Amino acid sequence: MQPTVVAEPPVVLPWYRHLYVQVLIAITLGALLGHFAPGTGEAMKPLGDAFIKLVKMIIGPVIFLTIVTGIAGMTHLRAVGRVFGKAMAYFLFFSTLALVVGLVVANVVQPGAGMNVNVADLDHSVVDGYVSKSHDLTLVGFVLDMIPDTLVSAFTGGNILQVLLVSVLFGIALALSGDRGRPVADFLESLTIPVFRLVRILMQAAPIGAFGAIAFTIGKYGLGVLVQLGWLVGSFYLTSLLFVLVILGAMCRLCGFSVLKLIRYLKAELLLVLGTSSSESALPALMEKMEHAGCGKQVVGLVVPTGYSFNLDGTNIYMTLAALFIAQATNIELSLGQQVTLLLVAMLSSKGAAGVTGAGFITLAATLSVVPDVPVAGMALILGVDRFMSECRSLTNFIGNAVATVVVARWDNALDRARLAAVLDGHVVDPVAPPHPTRPMGH
Repeated sequence: MQPTVVAEPPVVLPWYRHLYVQVLIAITLGALLGHFAPGTGEAMKPLGDAFIKLVKMIIGPVIFLTIVTGIAGMTHLRAVGRVFGKAMAYFLFFSTLALVVGLVVANVVQPGAGMNVNVADLDHSVVDGYVSKSHDLTLVGFVLDMIPDTLVSAFTGGNILQVLLVSVLFGIALALSGDRGRPVADFLESLTIPVFRLVRILMQAAPIGAFGAIAFTIGKYGLGVLVQLGWLVGSFYLTSLLFVLVILGAMCRLCGFSVLKLIRYLKAELLLVLGTSSSESALPALMEKMEHAGCGKQVVGLVVPTGYSFNLDGTNIYMTLAALFIAQATNIELSLGQQVTLLLVAMLSSKGAAGVTGAGFITLAATLSVVPDVPVAGMALILGVDRFMSECRSLTNFIGNAVATVVVARWDNALDRARLAAVLDGHVVDPVAPPHPTRPMGH
């Protein structure tokens, strides 16, 4: 029997006080500044960079506190492995499906057909920097990079998976400590309140960050490049939209909620991701909102950070679509076997591109470096529009991880469905601090 959710009276704010309105206005003003005064727009770059650094500053503590307090409160530690296994099964299926969707769309739409580009005429130097970075994205290197040099360095290196590893191990150790570890668990539980309050304070600077980031993007790259490669950009945006509404939407419907309502619930965070071109900028807010919507704290703590490295639907669609675009533009015919090889390589190289602006371009370079059939130099064709495509990648990745959190929570009986419905319908307002479900995960 589902618990009854008492609707909280909504707090009516003036329209200009809503964060999503402020971010939307900031994006509009930034785009106008970048278009009409490109030099000034480029000079706004530090505003966007500073905001992203502020958010990254708090990501480590948010992940650590959420995971450790969640695991410490579990009655059975095997629940950690169970949730992780379900999450990885979900990630593997939908990430592979996203790669296949990008491959199918590229073959049907043929966005690069007719361009007849001579590879010898391309400027190889403009992509050399990305290729050199891509050499670090080997499978062995990725696994070793998950292990921090020290316990503390995990929080200073900016690697989400390192923080995740330390948090899970510390949470398990704390749970095994029994009553002697209770004071530490209580302290960390109390510490979550000011940390999430700090997140809310930092989010007030979101409009400034979005303004600076979008002004720089438009000022530096201009809108002209969108016209030149509009068919590729349009195909990618439309494919991502259909993936979210049709494929993820069907999964949401099977689990008893609407993807459109979920998108509406996360509109402020989505606008922030759009402005900054990085899903990482909204990671702390996503964890808070998913827990507030009725997802078990333990599930949120494990699924969201892991999903930022293993559940990159937008990046995967982009990789196969862009790779085939380059092949078509340079008149290279790829057999079915070559395309399958490309897909398998992309499955590995796409892991680890967590939330970093432009990381999708680097992982594409890593994929093409391994698959010699498509020239890496062809990436110069899409370098000009990659920043605009990065925004769509980040938005799709963000929505995909939000959906994954709810679905995995539902699979593990750690979802308060009545509360989720009330929150998505707008009947429950955001609390000062996120709720802490008392129902043990998996019961």
